[in-house]
Amino acid sequence: MRILIRATNWVGDAIMALPALRAVRGKYPEASIAILARPYVVDIYREQNICDELIPFDSSGRHAGIAGRERLAQELRNRKFGVALLLQNAFEAAWLAWRAGIPQRIGYARDGRSLLLTSAVAVPKPSEIPAHEKFYYLELLRRAGWIDSLEDESHIKLQVTESQRVHAAELLLEAGARPKRLRIAIAAGASYGSAKCWPPERFAEVADRLAAETHADIILFGTAGEIPVADAIIAAMHEKPINLTGKTAVADLPALLSQCHVFIGNDSGAMHVAAAVGLPVVAIFGPTDPLGTAPVTPKFTIVQEKPHCSPCFLRRCPIDHRCMRAITPNMVYEAVQPWLHSMEVRSA
Repeated sequence: MRILIRATNWVGDAIMALPALRAVRGKYPEASIAILARPYVVDIYREQNICDELIPFDSSGRHAGIAGRERLAQELRNRKFGVALLLQNAFEAAWLAWRAGIPQRIGYARDGRSLLLTSAVAVPKPSEIPAHEKFYYLELLRRAGWIDSLEDESHIKLQVTESQRVHAAELLLEAGARPKRLRIAIAAGASYGSAKCWPPERFAEVADRLAAETHADIILFGTAGEIPVADAIIAAMHEKPINLTGKTAVADLPALLSQCHVFIGNDSGAMHVAAAVGLPVVAIFGPTDPLGTAPVTPKFTIVQEKPHCSPCFLRRCPIDHRCMRAITPNMVYEAVQPWLHSMEVRSA
């Protein structure tokens, strides 16, 4: 049996889909399973023992445009998959599976794609399954008859190899991190949109206070697109942080975060990666709902103030960003304290 799984596009969603992917591997241990995903999601899934092959979907390169999609469909057709499981909701996911000639195509009946699916699964209503997104992917498997029930994982884990940890420790030392010091990771961006982002000057205030009181290394993480946010934090700080924003790949993020001690950030992919490698997470929520996307770990604290318009799930706030501006630096600082008091600093 050859199974193709179309993964989700966002890093956070990719982490929350791991229980479903592991359930497929458990259901079909002898099957040949391939995962089709964006290159950065492929990087997250390496070393996770959930599939036999990872296929990068290079939408800005060889798979760009109509010709590129046809090229990808042909590549998939040549692999002769028998079943396609579509965790991604998009019409394109169903079109690619259909165009690749995959006989069984399973996915949620949404985005106008039902006619392209051989098993168009009804989208669960809010009252039918628990709110957290990890159950959304598991429910697809249950309704498709692949699992009997929804298993609740209290901690979604990412495996980080010893060689990856050693390499990450070396990278941090080269970037200026000090051995045997507390390391506080901060990710102040969010790919979803600016509405999820707490103001940079408030991150700076918390970071300065923690650095002064604990002598910790403050390490900024983010993508190249989040460099302006990191620059704004650095400009507002008195202490000098270690700035890795735009300097590392998504593939490096799990190992780098595994060498830190606590994470502070918005509701983002980095938040989910930090939780998955075992860090205590202080997560700042505004327009989104922690019931649906809280980090899946026993070690987390949510900081949130909810005005009447929250959660709105908008990418950009059309008014005054009141949900985020209601969260003060002191609230975040206080949320971090219990985690700092409970930990021992690991050697770098």
